[in-house]
Amino acid sequence: MAAFTKKEKSWIMYDWANSVYATIIMSAVFPIYFASVAKMHGMAGDVWWGYATSITSFVVALSAPFLGALGDFKGMKKRLFLIFLIAGSFFTACTAFTDQPILLLAGYCLSFIGFEGSLLFYDSFLTDVTVPERMNRVSSYGYAMGYLGGSTIPFMISITLILFGGSFGIDGTLAVKLSIMMTSCWWLLFSFPLLRHVRQVHYIDRPKNQLIQNALGNLKNTGIAIISNRKLLFFVIAYFFYIDGVGTVISMSTSYGSTLGLSSSMMILALFLTQILAVPFSILFGRLTDRLGVYRMLQVGVVMYMLICVLGFYLGFSLEPHQQVYENKLIQIVNNNGTQLDRQTLESVRETGRSVLAKSDRDQAFAEQIDRLAESKNTGEKSELIKIKKAASTFLADPKQSEDYTRALNRSTMLFWLLAILVSTCQGGIQAISRAFYASLIPSSRSNEFFGFFDVFGKFAAVIGPALYAFSSAATGRSSYGILSLLAIFAIGLAALTVSKAHFKE
Repeated sequence: MAAFTKKEKSWIMYDWANSVYATIIMSAVFPIYFASVAKMHGMAGDVWWGYATSITSFVVALSAPFLGALGDFKGMKKRLFLIFLIAGSFFTACTAFTDQPILLLAGYCLSFIGFEGSLLFYDSFLTDVTVPERMNRVSSYGYAMGYLGGSTIPFMISITLILFGGSFGIDGTLAVKLSIMMTSCWWLLFSFPLLRHVRQVHYIDRPKNQLIQNALGNLKNTGIAIISNRKLLFFVIAYFFYIDGVGTVISMSTSYGSTLGLSSSMMILALFLTQILAVPFSILFGRLTDRLGVYRMLQVGVVMYMLICVLGFYLGFSLEPHQQVYENKLIQIVNNNGTQLDRQTLESVRETGRSVLAKSDRDQAFAEQIDRLAESKNTGEKSELIKIKKAASTFLADPKQSEDYTRALNRSTMLFWLLAILVSTCQGGIQAISRAFYASLIPSSRSNEFFGFFDVFGKFAAVIGPALYAFSSAATGRSSYGILSLLAIFAIGLAALTVSKAHFKE
């Protein structure tokens, strides 16, 4: 097959540009940071994160069809793309300037709208930069390049700052804030090739004073066109279900792990491995699709995610009872000896107790962190913290007090690494071939309008998944049931794919 054209390369480069947001803000660094800040304020980080992602996805889903129809008019696609790009990068940067959980969540929601809005117009540009027979290849390489550079390079910098920044006077909070600012700058910088070389080839030509009127009118026509085209209709129904779980796994994985007490550094390293392995697997997924067919590879991807849900459930379900016993003992020590401390300080102490569990010298590590916390306190608070330090250090020094939890934590840590590898095999591929297959089915001149409806299905799925996770976790008091609930969504997606495949040939 011929080499990529300049337009194709420039389009692919935006995956390089925006993937830094998907990795650092949506998946790895920011969710962990938010979960820790939320705990200090007595909030369940994963539940709040799930509801916020769900509500924001709902807003995007409602606006996507109209924005898509508007973008199909001459000169509008790139203009709207630029607006969402600038808004997304701006609000991303804003989250680096606050430590209040509600403001962090608000900044994330607004930046997420910018991110998803830019992707709506970016995806629809696929019909402008290439031809149908090259779409699988171009789309797959887009995801591969996103993992290769847009995720891996800035992710590596973030890991270095978080793990080794202390040697240069950069604490964990500052490292996160620097990572956020890098995300915003990287996203903007590598968007320039698309802005310069990609243009809207296919469009609907209408007078500017009739844009909104015609956009609203076209929504009805597009909806009718999708419903009347059985091939297109059954595919988007199937997509609605299986992409739900994919998006939820991406957005909730580290928040889930943080709630279970897994090491933040370990999760970041595991997700770094995911980005590296996803490069060859995304390309391989695209090539296997050309050979084996779209539906067969989509079914493989969905089955893999069902396995991930089962293992993810076992990871949490086997760990939570031991975690609860350990934390109850720690909370009892803290409450008995810290009666004069405020809620935020008490939660900081409890979080310290959780964070040192995996260390061999956990009693010494706990004492050192409490000493650092006491430096900024008054005399009375320091005295309280010293009492807690002595009592908790004695508890932590006794391996019998936490050996069951330590074994369970080590087992769950190994499972998290396995899950990271399994996710890398299909995460990029299942999204890439879905995008390319849909683009091959729709009229090029109305690609943005049709992708607006495509995004409705994807975003409403993103509403259901995180909300279902949050509801299941809150109702049962165990986050593992949140992951288990996603298994049903993938099962429905697999069934829908099987039914849709029976209605038409690839």
